[in-house]
Amino acid sequence: MQTHNGKLARSSSRRAARPGGTQPAEEGIASSGIAFQLWRLYQHAWLVCLIFPLAALVRDPFPVWHLVLGGVALVGFAASYTWLMWPHPASQGARLRARSRISFLLFVALSVLVLVFSVLDNPAWLWLLIGVSAIAGLLLPLRSAFAAVVLFTLFPLFLMLKIHGGFAGVDLWWLIALMLLVRGLGLDMIGVARMGSAIRELQSARRELARLAVIEERERLSRDLHDLLGQTLSMITLKSELARHLVKEDPERCAQELAEIERVSRQTLREVRKTVAGYRQPTLANELDGARQLLEAARVECVVEQTTGGLPPDLDTILAWTVREGVTNAIRHSRTQRCLIRLTRNQGMVEAVVLNDGERQEDQRDKRTSQGLGLSGLRERVAALEGTMEAGPLVLSGKTYFRLWVAFPLQNCGEPGKGVGVPGGNQEEGA
Repeated sequence: MQTHNGKLARSSSRRAARPGGTQPAEEGIASSGIAFQLWRLYQHAWLVCLIFPLAALVRDPFPVWHLVLGGVALVGFAASYTWLMWPHPASQGARLRARSRISFLLFVALSVLVLVFSVLDNPAWLWLLIGVSAIAGLLLPLRSAFAAVVLFTLFPLFLMLKIHGGFAGVDLWWLIALMLLVRGLGLDMIGVARMGSAIRELQSARRELARLAVIEERERLSRDLHDLLGQTLSMITLKSELARHLVKEDPERCAQELAEIERVSRQTLREVRKTVAGYRQPTLANELDGARQLLEAARVECVVEQTTGGLPPDLDTILAWTVREGVTNAIRHSRTQRCLIRLTRNQGMVEAVVLNDGERQEDQRDKRTSQGLGLSGLRERVAALEGTMEAGPLVLSGKTYFRLWVAFPLQNCGEPGKGVGVPGGNQEEGA
């Protein structure tokens, strides 16, 4: 379990360390359940409210400075709103923008603009309070945001009562609809901002846990190697010194000591290789669990069918590599919506199929890299167990899928010299 946790930690650290930090941001956006495109569409759909003050300006365009001033105000509002609301609330950009002094000054300027134009020009400008309320919900701290949303919600009521001297003559349906929209969008954005903050904190905690797990794994490996090599290397050192003193006085005894040094060195080399192999080789159960988590995070429907039962260690490892490679290709090189992982045992054969419905999206450079480091490496591992492997497009019911398929005869698995662990593990230790 510790080895698997260390493997996941190293994988998480590599993802967090990619240039530009794009991977953590993408994970945060995916975890929110709100795609960036959907966020952009939803937020900027509210710019339709610009129609109301624009219509009021067009109906009464004179004097000319009034039309120009109103047009500049609307353009400035639209540009500022777009800039402030552009970052996804789960991204680091939203956190940095919320802490920016420029963002706060823009929010104050937009609030003053809308309130002043609503009082001095036309109540149609009140519709822009919907956008101002949304900005307040995203940028301000919780209590300040709530107070601002309440203020923006009640302002249209007070203004209309002042203009009409009471409820007589007030279009109550118009007023209620406006107040509900201002309140609703403002409170929605408060919730979205808190969700984004929680997701960012979660991503930060995950990266910290991954870093600590890597440190723990390194310390464990250091302890294991120390326990494994410390006494043996001390013995080799002492016997080497003894052999150096005996080389002239007692050549026969010297030869015995050198033979003992050779035996101990070979035994130590075997133990080191076994230890390193245990750190490097995955297990099928861990890979299936990791595949489910990865595909679910990528919003890919995952179906796992496993009827293999217990397997020899070498075969379990190669099937784990197969699952990892198939899922990695599905995520990296395809637009996948559904992925099937099937592991079966039938008539002395063990088969594994990873099938996804995505279309391959890679250029020639990516294709060479994928073949060199992924499928080709897997093909070598499969050949080491005298298995069969196929990888490529497969047409089913008129639809193109990508299939990775491997099969092994059980009688060839687990035999001496068939290891698939550390490269060169089936060679003589002294080679």
